Order: sequence, then C-alpha cells, then structure tokens
Amino acid sequence: MPYVVLPWLAEHVELPADLTAHQLAADLVRVGLEEEAVHTSGVTGPVVVGRVLERTPEPQKNGKVVNWCQVDTGERDDAGAVVPRGVICGAHNFDAGDTVVVALPGAVLPGDFAIAARKTYGHVSDGMICSAAELGLEDDGEHGIIVLARGSGADTAFEDADTASEGADAAPEAPAPGSDALALLGLADEVLEINVTPDRGYCFSVRGVAREYGHATGARFVDPGLSAPAGSGPAVPPTTPEAFEVAFEDAAPIHGVPGCDRFVTRVVRGVDAAAPSPEWLQRRLRQAGMRPISLAVDATNYVMLDLGQPLHAYDLATVHAPIVVRRARPGERMTTLDGVDRALDAEDLLITDSPAGARGERAIGIAGVMGGESTEVTATTTDVLVEAAHFDPITIARSARRHKLPSEASRRFERGVDTRLQAVAAQRVVDLLVRYGGGVADDARVGDVDRTTAPAPITLDPASVSARVGVAYTYDEVHDVLVQLGASVTDIVVEVANGSTTADHRELVVVPPTWRPDLTAAVDLIEEVVRLRGYDQVPSVLPHAQVGTGLTRSQRLRRSAERTLAESGLVQVLSYPFVSPHVHDQLGEPAEDPRRGAERLANPLTEDQPELRTSLLATLLPVAARNIARGATEVAVFETGSVTHARPGGPGVLPPGGVRPEPDVLAAVLKSVPAQERHVAAVLGGPVGSATSAEHAEALIGVVHRLAAALGADVRLRARPVPEPWAPFHPGRCAEVVLTGADAPEDLVLGHVGELAPKVAAAFALPRRSAALELDLDALCEHARDAVALAGKLSTYPLAKEDVALVVAADVPAEDVRQVVLEAAGDLAESVELFDVYVGDQVGEGRKSLAFALRLRAGDHTLTAAETAQVRDAVVRLAAERVGGVLRG
Repeated sequence: MPYVVLPWLAEHVELPADLTAHQLAADLVRVGLEEEAVHTSGVTGPVVVGRVLERTPEPQKNGKVVNWCQVDTGERDDAGAVVPRGVICGAHNFDAGDTVVVALPGAVLPGDFAIAARKTYGHVSDGMICSAAELGLEDDGEHGIIVLARGSGADTAFEDADTASEGADAAPEAPAPGSDALALLGLADEVLEINVTPDRGYCFSVRGVAREYGHATGARFVDPGLSAPAGSGPAVPPTTPEAFEVAFEDAAPIHGVPGCDRFVTRVVRGVDAAAPSPEWLQRRLRQAGMRPISLAVDATNYVMLDLGQPLHAYDLATVHAPIVVRRARPGERMTTLDGVDRALDAEDLLITDSPAGARGERAIGIAGVMGGESTEVTATTTDVLVEAAHFDPITIARSARRHKLPSEASRRFERGVDTRLQAVAAQRVVDLLVRYGGGVADDARVGDVDRTTAPAPITLDPASVSARVGVAYTYDEVHDVLVQLGASVTDIVVEVANGSTTADHRELVVVPPTWRPDLTAAVDLIEEVVRLRGYDQVPSVLPHAQVGTGLTRSQRLRRSAERTLAESGLVQVLSYPFVSPHVHDQLGEPAEDPRRGAERLANPLTEDQPELRTSLLATLLPVAARNIARGATEVAVFETGSVTHARPGGPGVLPPGGVRPEPDVLAAVLKSVPAQERHVAAVLGGPVGSATSAEHAEALIGVVHRLAAALGADVRLRARPVPEPWAPFHPGRCAEVVLTGADAPEDLVLGHVGELAPKVAAAFALPRRSAALELDLDALCEHARDAVALAGKLSTYPLAKEDVALVVAADVPAEDVRQVVLEAAGDLAESVELFDVYVGDQVGEGRKSLAFALRLRAGDHTLTAAETAQVRDAVVRLAAERVGGVLRG
C-alpha cells in the first residue's frame, strides 16, 4: 500500500503547519482512502546536532582503539561558554571540527535501545555519536557514523528538511550544535500508509493523494503532472529525426487492446552512474518503503512514487535500435533483473531490441513488470536511455501474476496510468540525472510514439444522481463536482417528449480526466459525485425484511447439524480444501478408487497442494494431527465443508478475463463446474480411557445417532464386509451409515464411522485406534423430515433403571441388538444405551455379551418392580426370537 510522507505531500498541496498523520488520515477517509497504519522512525527523545571539539584515540588492552571525544551539543553556562559532553565512540571516520549526530541520555533508538550515561573504557560516556544504522537509516553500519559536515564546512552530507526537494540548489551551512537532528534527517516525519482500492490507481502516487486531499479539504492543489517542467535543454518537438527508433508490433492483442500505445524515450549522456543519490532523495525513498540503489534507479523510483508513472533506465551502450514492443514468441526466454531465467508466455508483452540488425530479436524486459539483466545500468554506465510508457492493464496484470512478480511498476500499470504523463515523467528523470549525475541531455534523441486515444465522453443526466442516491443534489452541485474532479464538462440541451408536447432538458457531456481510466459510464460519475460531496450526507435507511424470509431449509438443517456436533463435545474447525496428491496414499485409497481422480487447480496457492479434496477427512486428519503435535493430549474436532468430484471430459471451460462472458459462455462454464457435495466429518483421538482408546469409535457411533435424530432422519449402522475395506477406516472396525425409512432410497449409504486403519493413523501421526466419521450431509438433509418434532408430555414420575446382558453371536452388530431391546421396551423406554461388551471364556467361543442400560418411565404412574420385570422378560424373549440372544447367567 502507498506511503504518504507529509513534507513530500506538502510540495503538491497546501497543508496546515500543525497537520499530523492521524489528522491527514481522517481527512483522506472522507474521500475513500482508508488508513492502514501510521509509521514513525522508532527514534524518540533528544537527538541533536553536535560538533566534535576534541578526539583523543585511546588504545585498549584487547587491541581495539576507541575515541574519547569532547562534543559541543549546544549547552552553555551562564557566561555563554560551551559546556562539552564527553562521549566514547568506536568509529574512526570523523575528526575534530566535524558536525555529527548525538543521541543524548533519554533518547530511544530503534529496537528499544535506550541511551543513558554510563561508565565505559574508563570514562563516563554522556551520550552516543550515531551511525546511520543505529538510527535505522541503513541496512548495515559499514559507513560509520553520520558526518553532517566536515570541519571546514564543506562536503556537507545532508540537506535541511525545509530544502530537501528537487528545488534545493545548494547544500546549506552546517547546522548549529544543539539543533534538532530528527527533523534534519527526516526522522521526525510521520508516514501514513493508506489502503487504495483497485479502481483508484492514481492514488499510488503523491500526486494522486495530494489531489484527493484537495478534494477532501478544499486545499489548493498544484498538479505536477500537467505543466511541462523546465528541461535541461532547449524545447524540442515530440519526436526528432534522430530519436531512438521505437516500433509497436503487437500481433495478438488481448481483447483487441494493444499492449502498448505510448512509448517515450529520453537520452542522457555522460552520467556518473557511480555518483550517489542526494541524501534527500534517499531519505524519501526509505520513507516510502523503498531501498536506495543507484542514482539512475533511485531517480526513476522517485519520479514513479511522485507522479505515479513507472519508468525504466537502460544502459544505452547495450541497447540496439530499434526497440520493438511485441508479444513473446513460442519457447522464448529471458533473464530478468533479479537474475532469474524465465520462460515467457505468448501473452507476455516484451520490450526487445535489435542487436546485429535482427529486428526485435532480443528480449530486454517484460513490459511493465521487470527489466532484463542484459541492459542493466551499472557503475560503468555513462549514457542512459530513459523509458516512460503506457501499457494495457490486463496484459501487465496477467504477466505479473504469471511470473509471480508483483513489482511496484506492475501494481501501477495494472490499475491504470495517466496517458498524458509519460513525457513529463521522463523529463523529470532527465533533470535529476543532469543535476546529480553530471549528465547532459541529448535533445536530438527525444522520442515519443503516441497512439493513445482520448477518453470517451459520457452523457449524464444530473437528475439521475439524486434519483439513484436519494440525496437532493442540485444541477450546479453535480456540475461543479465533476469539474473539481478534473473532467471536461459541457452543458447540452435535449428535447424530452411529454405526451403531445416536448420540453427542454439540460444534461452534461463529461470527458473524464486521463488519470481516471475507471470512469467509463454514468454510474461511475454518480459515484464520484457522492464520494466528493460526502458519504456522510447519504442517509442510512434500513431495509424492511419481508415476512416469511430467513434461512432456507438446508441452511437450518446444516446449522442444526453443527450445533448438535458442538453439543456432543466436538470443536468445529475450518480447513483449506487444497490437498497434495500424496494424501491419497496416506489415506490408503486403492489405485482404482474414484477419489483419486481429483480436480487439479490451474493456479494453486502452493505447488505442493494443487488438488481439491475429494474427502473431508483428507484435510481434517492433518488438523487433528497438528493439534496433537502442539501438545494436545486428545483431540475431538469436526468440520462441515464441500468435497469436489472429478468432472467427466477433462478440464472445464475457462472464459477470457477482463470482460463479462456472453450468456452461452456462462452457461458452458456453469455446466463444466465439477460436482460438489457438502460433507460432515469428525475425528476423535487420544488417551480418553486407556491406551487402547476403544471408546472413540463407540462415541462417534453415538454422535451419528444424535445427528440423525436432530435432523429427523432414520439411519442404521451396517457392518462393512471385510473383503471390501473403505479407506481410511479399519476393515474390521468400521460401519456403513445407511439411510432407512419409507421414502429412503434402498441401501443409500451416507458414509462411514469407525476406527481409522492403523497405517492411516500412523501416516498422519495420530494416536492408535483414533476414530473418525464422514457423512454426506447434503443427502442427510435432503431426506430429513420436514415436520417439526414436538416434545412429548413430561412425566413427573420417577425413573426406573434396569440392566440386561444378552449373549449373541460374535458377528451380530451391537446396534441390531440395541434396536431389539428398544422395540421390546416399547413406550416405557426413555433410553437404551450399550455400556459393556465382553468376549471370553464365560460366554464361549464365537459369542459375545452385550450389556444395555434401560431407563424406563411411565407417564401416569410410578413403575412397579413387576412392570420392570415384565419389560426385562420381553427383551429376553424378543432377543431370542430376532437375534438368537440369551440372557447371560
């Protein structure tokens, strides 16, 4: 996001002397520019200018030499004599008479480094002489302390904050000892970071923010991008016969829009490329979040930040005319400034030159994104070619994303750059190179290939503004706001039919300014009127909800399902639906399993997770494992989310970007979208009862029944045949959840519940005998009963408890036996729960004992012992008849 430096902003718009960054943020938010943060240098307290009076080197026993210095920091006694401070300093790039920066006791430097008087090397050091690194001005401290001026007063390494701009003609005298060094070095400046929406690309510049501040406050704004600056040479025509030749050869424009419609070139000869950028320019770049590199690069970056026009500098000796702007060819590659060899795409727009007469043969830059390594300006460069161009936003945006190069230039180009700004910006860079690099502008090589078109006029009915917004704006208000915006506005009179008569009606023909390519329709102008007149003038009117609206049936059921799972003790989580192809092996899915045919993303967030999940457990199991790895003794999590099934016929339809697809294209896109189901999954793991944790599967079986009851669906559990394992579950400790009921499809399997296969638990680093479930929530909701379940009459009579243990064959599911017990107990049964399973010598080989806890209650009387005994006998009889069960002795 852009950084706004107040002294820099003040060069373009009038600012109050006492304006703070927070007040600036409040002013800008009125026109839609929101505050992100206010940044400071991190330096507080007394940091002043000091003059070194004496410097005495003192060798130490460890071989190090320190300097014991007497420094004038502006303090005087009653007689006006200097009261020096003694300071220890280990640097050696200064001498007596030099002007330096001194942090006095009480100051705090970046990193919360507090300065205090302390004894060191046999002296009391009453402060610290500062380096650039210690003040947060440089990445390292190799350059020693900051010397503001040498003892003679010459060779000044600073410019005062009041003159730190392009207009400063000469360095001022060395500042007086005791003066504020924070203001001198720009460390007292607050920097406002703002959030700019994609349609307001012109605000990625000081020029754009200054304009918006003028809109917000009425302050006088001077546009630096409209008036032609004074060049370093005589006036020349836009293109001279000797201009560096540039050609556009875009054979495949995107949506018919040429990739480049303006290309300005300037040449500066005799530049000292090794010359440092002036301190004020470096300081501005740092405050704006950029690192100073070299004079040529710093000059182009500075002008870009100031005006919003990206520029590029080439070493003229390495560029061969003509420059050709074209699309990349099949198999073409180039090495960009970051040293990366990149494979180019046919949609990439390239800047190419013509070595050995081969026209447009060599790529020297990805247009609007990053330049090439072969034409980089180096310390040996003497002649510089400056480029300022206008590129198609869609072309630049696609290239930046394709190559993962979100540069400062691409951020501006993809949001739209002013088509009238290129010549002004290029000349600004030339002026900086001439002034600070000792170069001479080559006025014979001025080039400007301009094929831009003027913005299309928009007809606006001023009355439509009030009709759409609900605020009574007058005709003059609408007119004046559009003029203030920078648009060209013309009044026209049209005849409007009214029955058998006609009447004159005034409308406006508006030509948007060139820096606002987002203004293309009347509604865009209406939005600007509302914005500049103030959003606070638009009344807030709450809509009235229509009777009978609210959540849909499926939404209510899904929320009920999530509430039931949470009430069962599970914690809801949300995972990304992206998985690695290796997850199918971790889940133990067979080679022919349809879940392996996952949809693959064309542009995944990460290369190691390019697929969409086909199972909710594929992303929930890693979440459970992550919690265990973070120290959780047990985990109980659930998630509801979508799974994606592979579509037949391969990849779907991908419509072109940048324009709204036609209806037939949209229909084809929707038809090609893969099938998606909403599932619910849960995982239990950890030492709940013992090391075996056999209770997990039983607990999740209970969760399945509670979930089905909450949704009004009838389900039953069916043992999964051992020869047909269902990954990722244990082949012998897993059950299918089958939908039952009169209207349910036959054998509709909703999902599975049970223990995870040991190999799966180990693959995800989960505790052994962890359990899981995954159900098709859409199918469960679809077959849920719509009727509202009414609570029965509450009984005030006491509860009767009866336990019964039945011995059945080992292959009889416990759920089948529980259903028999429930049926036998009839209306008296309030609940029937399995609480014990026994397999051993007492029941015989191939048999097991299932113990159930019956909770019985009558609605009109207290149950007697005889009645509970009758229920017990009925259970035993029906169990013998249905499942071959006998009462355990």
